[in-house]
Amino acid sequence: MYYAIIFLPLLGAILSGFFGKNLGARNSEIITSGFLVISAILSWIALYSIGFNPDVDYIKIILFTWLQSGNLDISWALRIDTLTAVMLVVVNTISSVVHIYSIGYMSNDPSRQRFFAYLSLFTFAMLMLVTSDNFMQLFFGWEGVGLASYLLIGFWHHKESANNAAMKAFIVNRVGDFGFALGIFAIFYIFGSLDFDYVFSNASSFVNTDINFLSFEINAISLICFLLFIGAMGKSAQFLLHTWLPDAMEGPTPVSALIHAATMVTAGVFLVARCSPLFELSESMSSMIIFVGATTAFFAASVALVQNDIKKVIAYSTCSQLGYMFVAMGVGAYQIGMFHLFTHAFFKALLFLGAGSVIHAMSNEQDMTKMGGLRSVIPKTYILMIIGTLSLTGFGIPGVFGMAGFYSKDAIIESAFMAHSGVSSYAFWLLVAAALMTSFYSWRLIFLTFHGKSNASEENIKHAHESPYVMLLPLIVLAVGSIFAGIYFYDSFIDHSWKEFWSNSIFILESNHILEEIHHAPYLVKWAPTIAMIIGFVMSYKFYIKNKDIPFNLSKEHDLLYNFLYNKWYFDELYNYIFVKPPMKIAKILWINGDENIINRYGPDGIVKRINQITKRIVKIQTGFIYHYAFSMIIGVSIMITFYMFLSGN
Repeated sequence: MYYAIIFLPLLGAILSGFFGKNLGARNSEIITSGFLVISAILSWIALYSIGFNPDVDYIKIILFTWLQSGNLDISWALRIDTLTAVMLVVVNTISSVVHIYSIGYMSNDPSRQRFFAYLSLFTFAMLMLVTSDNFMQLFFGWEGVGLASYLLIGFWHHKESANNAAMKAFIVNRVGDFGFALGIFAIFYIFGSLDFDYVFSNASSFVNTDINFLSFEINAISLICFLLFIGAMGKSAQFLLHTWLPDAMEGPTPVSALIHAATMVTAGVFLVARCSPLFELSESMSSMIIFVGATTAFFAASVALVQNDIKKVIAYSTCSQLGYMFVAMGVGAYQIGMFHLFTHAFFKALLFLGAGSVIHAMSNEQDMTKMGGLRSVIPKTYILMIIGTLSLTGFGIPGVFGMAGFYSKDAIIESAFMAHSGVSSYAFWLLVAAALMTSFYSWRLIFLTFHGKSNASEENIKHAHESPYVMLLPLIVLAVGSIFAGIYFYDSFIDHSWKEFWSNSIFILESNHILEEIHHAPYLVKWAPTIAMIIGFVMSYKFYIKNKDIPFNLSKEHDLLYNFLYNKWYFDELYNYIFVKPPMKIAKILWINGDENIINRYGPDGIVKRINQITKRIVKIQTGFIYHYAFSMIIGVSIMITFYMFLSGN
């Protein structure tokens, strides 16, 4: 079963990628999508076989010996525990619905065999990452999703913007991956092994061990955690390494859904959860994770307030929600972070694919200010987007019922409050503020797109239509998950039976009681996210339904703040000034002064040019007449005799 779960996507990628022209577009779509559906079904079976079976610790399947060099001995093995099973469900379920959705969305693209091959390859790389049994194998999957994301973001390579976005994602992630690679080196240096079981079981022995790093004596465990977290920041687009994520929207919409909901951006959260035996031993790194996560949640939510591209609003929403997940990891509530990852996959995929349905209906228009009034044109998409929005904003009544996002996101906010530290208090208030902004920008998206008077061109309105059922059925599946995933899995993930559910995959110290303490959070703390959600909805309704002049007037009165948010806190401009322009200036100096004035001047335009000129003149001697050659020989012999006579005389 586990072989099928992992290798069916690879088989689909090979068949569609290498034999797609012979198979045809339709067969490629059916094969790759069918394989993913089978993998998804088997993944759910695996979750219930591992996570809900207390008699099974975890399953380890050794495939072959991979590397042997000195003390380094690495086998390629599949590790299946509860954490892996949850990720298998998330990755394969979302990927399968994205594959099916893409059959309709990409129906007119002549290169869709290649597209489906890339999708399946992306899925396989993520499966390799989550089933890894050692850090080297994990790094293979880590780089695999980076490569696949480059291929998918730049799939429409005829667009310069798509190529630039693909390069940006690849390069920014190299920064994080460099830190991750250093972390792996540090692990091998300290532990002498890269095997998860060995490293995690011996981690407590090195709590007081220091290591010399850049002439500083640093705690070994904290250094390892820091370097690993740098990698997580890059992949999960956390504050300072987030700039690639919005630009990734240049790829086809199904790619955005797969990247943002199930694969690449969740890899960083998975890494921290997998390495909980290390992160639990470093209090300083836990504080850093909380700070970065909370800052990311607030930053991304603030930027999403004023964006007009429907996909970029949802993209910044993903960035913000990932910040929530990292706050949970930082306070030691790894199970809650994974719970939000699980529920987020459903409603975020629903919102992205729903946005794709809107774009499909509007002839590829993505600007929400050029839409409006679409609820009567595409009513099914409207209802499904409402469900996704309710789940994202955390709609629900504490102690009664709520959407999927209500259970997981509110639990993170409660855990931040109950952590009782300075940085966790900082996180609590920023997360509540982010919850308010999330509600505001989510309903802003709904109101601008589906309500009010249409601002679309007559041509777009004329051709606007509801998506085919091959695109709507995946949305319905995701809508079911967005409604019920929270209440159904709440007990297993973070309530009464969480200890049995996570016992084989997530490690927490005996002093960590955060999952018990959140149930004793003050009444106002439990209601804070709901109150913030209601305030955000009311404000959005007043701004974009009751009085549409308010946002326009506010943007004029506070133009500095508006431009600050609209330009994403000017991070792209700042990075361009710091990291792009200086190397460009240096390159220009080397090009003009080095390449042009030295190498070219004395090389191709100097010595080589003179040799060519001399050669052209000498070549004229080659006339083909024997007496010319005889004369040349006589001259040569005369010169040699004269030279010899002078030498003899001296």
